[in-house]
Amino acid sequence: MTATSMLRQCPSCGRTNRIPDDRLTAEARCGACKVSLPPPAEPIEADTALFDAVTGQSKVPILVDFWAAWCGPCRMAAPEVAAVARDMAGKALVLKVDTDKHPDLAGRYGVQGIPNFVVLRGGKVVRQQAGVVGRDEMRRWLESARA
Repeated sequence: MTATSMLRQCPSCGRTNRIPDDRLTAEARCGACKVSLPPPAEPIEADTALFDAVTGQSKVPILVDFWAAWCGPCRMAAPEVAAVARDMAGKALVLKVDTDKHPDLAGRYGVQGIPNFVVLRGGKVVRQQAGVVGRDEMRRWLESARA
């Protein structure tokens, strides 16, 4: 597997930093100003390569939101998913997979209705559920997957 990385902007100096996927939940430092870059506190849009790299290496549970732009319930769930990403930053990762752009990933997990949420731990499915769910329930899924 080839190593991939994400580009993250430093909140202090604005410089773009390349963060390896296997270090997304660890605190990093800006290469320019040396300020601490906290783990992502927002959902990460994932293509197949990023998805495979992150889910194959993550030491924390991952919530995957399978969604599409045209889906009303997906748009209703989006603020809840974003809140979970903020609340669980450093303890879990939240990935968003657009099923129209990445039907291969949706097919891999048997997604037939969206929104569809999958919780992964060590690359294995520990929970999967279709339909709109509140942030407290998603947080419980991730916390139980951490144990």
